[in-house]
Amino acid sequence: MPQTKNEMQSFLGLACYYRKHIKDFARISKSLYKLCDQQTVYEINKERVKAYEELKDSLKTAPFLIIPDWNLSFKLYIDACGEVLGAALHKTQIINDKPVEGPIFSISRQIKPTEAKYEESQIE
Repeated sequence: MPQTKNEMQSFLGLACYYRKHIKDFARISKSLYKLCDQQTVYEINKERVKAYEELKDSLKTAPFLIIPDWNLSFKLYIDACGEVLGAALHKTQIINDKPVEGPIFSISRQIKPTEAKYEESQIE
């Protein structure tokens, strides 16, 4: 676990580079980003350690990306809940004569204050 704000910012910078490959990146990293805020005292607690470990594990096990086969259909998954939203574009590929669904691209972010006023269905 990073011991200073600078160390946490460095870790989040690295993790952010791979955010497109990490499902629920915004949800996982939210408490860690708050830790880097100027007005926040750098205080490690169970929630932040859990978020750090989850993000670290996600970096180690990020899914393989599939090269799209334009002859097969795409699937778009979207979700908005609480303070984050995300989307993932998946594609089914035939691998070893079996259909395998895998991610092509994913994205997530925190909901902006103005968006927080909307219903989840409107955000999605």
